Amino acid sequence: MSRRQGWKVLQAGLMLLGFGLATFIWLTPVHLTAELAQEGMPAELQELVLGFRQVNTGEISDAVDRVTGKRGFMSHEMRPLFPAKIVGPAVTVSARPSTKTVPPSHALELIDTADPGSVLVIVMEGKDGKDITAMGGLMATAASIRGLEGAVLDGAVRDTREIQEVRFPVFSRGITPSTSVGRYETVGKQVPVVAGDVQVRPGDIIVGDVDGIVVVPLEHAAEVLKVAKQLEEREKAMAREIRRQRSILKALEQIGRI
Repeated sequence: MSRRQGWKVLQAGLMLLGFGLATFIWLTPVHLTAELAQEGMPAELQELVLGFRQVNTGEISDAVDRVTGKRGFMSHEMRPLFPAKIVGPAVTVSARPSTKTVPPSHALELIDTADPGSVLVIVMEGKDGKDITAMGGLMATAASIRGLEGAVLDGAVRDTREIQEVRFPVFSRGITPSTSVGRYETVGKQVPVVAGDVQVRPGDIIVGDVDGIVVVPLEHAAEVLKVAKQLEEREKAMAREIRRQRSILKALEQIGRI
């Protein structure tokens, strides 16, 4: 029996005992959840995701600077609902102001159809977007069931207690009790968007942790990962030299990483 099959058996058992989905998700180790989601990825993408999972966003951001010459880090306003690390290819949704009383259909479609391990990026365009809910508890629960890696919302999140109970990682500009229905409607999916002041295209690698979010252009991902690992090694060497010499200036002369 594979690890995936084993956890499906456990899930079924918990359901029969009346514990429900939230208990299953809570008992599943975060790293194992990520592993299960990555099982269906193409080998090359899986290698990139595993590699970026082992590197801090600081080094990845610096590597994007060096490799692409462009900013890859999102606005400081994009904060995690709870501490978590997410790594995965972006699937994108664009939403605009509207008085129509319609559900966020493009987002719901992607939740049901996106590959496991994907990061759902929803952008609420316009000046009021940060005060409008892009995801609530029901969408987060569905995304968790479907095996999505997490969500990045250039907008707000609500039902935070429910989302924390299912442990679905969400990064957003803020928290609000508002609904999007009658205020916004989704207008496109799998299109380039600007989230957290950075362009995100479908398939770009999203890396998020407690320090923030970095967007890695897919065509540069392998080189960015290589450079990020090199920078991390220099960072570790710099820390060792600081402890040895008891001086950051002397360590800087030796290692050159700051």
